[in-house]
Amino acid sequence: MTDINWKRNTALFLTGQALSLFGTMVVQYAILWHITLKTQSGAMMTVFTVAGFLPMFFISPFAGVWADRFNRKNIINISDGTIAFFSLLAAVFIMAGIDSLVILFVCTVVRSFGQGVQMPAVGAFIPDIVPQEQLLRINGIQSTIQSFAVLAAPAISGAMMMFAPLETLFFLDVVTAMIGIGIVLFFVRIPAKEKPVEPEAMQQKGAAYLHDLKAGINYIKQHGYVLRMIIFSAIFLFFFAPASFLTPLQVTRTFGDEVWRLSAIEIVFSIGMMAGGIFIGIWGGFKNRIYTMTLACALTGLLTVGLGLAPDFLLYLIIMGIMGTSFPLWNAPSMALLQTKVDTAFMGRVLSVFTMVSSTMMPLGMVVFGPVADMVSIEALLIGTGLVVALLCIPMMASRTLREAGRAGE
Repeated sequence: MTDINWKRNTALFLTGQALSLFGTMVVQYAILWHITLKTQSGAMMTVFTVAGFLPMFFISPFAGVWADRFNRKNIINISDGTIAFFSLLAAVFIMAGIDSLVILFVCTVVRSFGQGVQMPAVGAFIPDIVPQEQLLRINGIQSTIQSFAVLAAPAISGAMMMFAPLETLFFLDVVTAMIGIGIVLFFVRIPAKEKPVEPEAMQQKGAAYLHDLKAGINYIKQHGYVLRMIIFSAIFLFFFAPASFLTPLQVTRTFGDEVWRLSAIEIVFSIGMMAGGIFIGIWGGFKNRIYTMTLACALTGLLTVGLGLAPDFLLYLIIMGIMGTSFPLWNAPSMALLQTKVDTAFMGRVLSVFTMVSSTMMPLGMVVFGPVADMVSIEALLIGTGLVVALLCIPMMASRTLREAGRAGE
């Protein structure tokens, strides 16, 4: 692969994914805010969270195997197309007068299934087209592009909710998905992934998927840094659930139920993520990638506490924006570490386990903290869980296995 080819393919791939993500986020915000403003219920927010993440748990074991067995570009496009098709169906139902929360929850479930298939494939596909020494920079650029797409999504979603019916947003999702699929399908020129050489037993049809899953689990067990990253990610995601999903409800209860406020918190967070992505892309992080991830963990926890203590909406927005900068400091080095250390034959399965963790721990956190939010203040939840997230950096730094894995980036 020549230098020009990998840059061209990477640029086209990231552009297609950004367009698809933009349409997805517009609809996602519309669904979230519609439910928030209509119910103002922590329990309903919990149902939305479970519907949006739990299906990933069930599909991820298969998705990881598919990403290692089949053409990853095709998997990505099929996932995008399926989500777009169900967005079209939802729009038709709403136009026919069948407007209920059930339709929105079903659409959320389908999106979760699609994302559960797509995420491992995207993560495993990037090393196929990007040289290893460029992965950290490309992950930083990807974070910036995604943040820019997410930045525009809440503003457009909020504006469209005020001036256009809900089904219009679903149609926008269909259009952006089709454009994104067309770019990746027709312009990203990548040869089919070569099938890795595996034991003879892998060629047998019977129980092939179970064999692949077992091999992936054994790979994780045999590589301690992967297992530890999964454990720390699980703890982080569980206690970060209130900051991730209850802040719109907090803003509605504490500062006002105007749509522009909900748009504002998403916009400033996305600006922060975009700035953080640019920063990590230029800086590159500490030589030891674990140190950069630990810094991000501490910042995220302390800023979550700040969200619980903020006395006014302006300061709340400032804290939210700063918090956004910390996420690329975690995501870019962690993904680059896995993409450079994990054997490509197991990449999809390893990343699918991370998808399973995110799809399990966040809903589990909401199962615990969502109902509690109807009994105690969300501010108290943010302070308590933020302290736990901040303190998580201590055992991370103390792990010799993680520190040694992080030195792979030196």
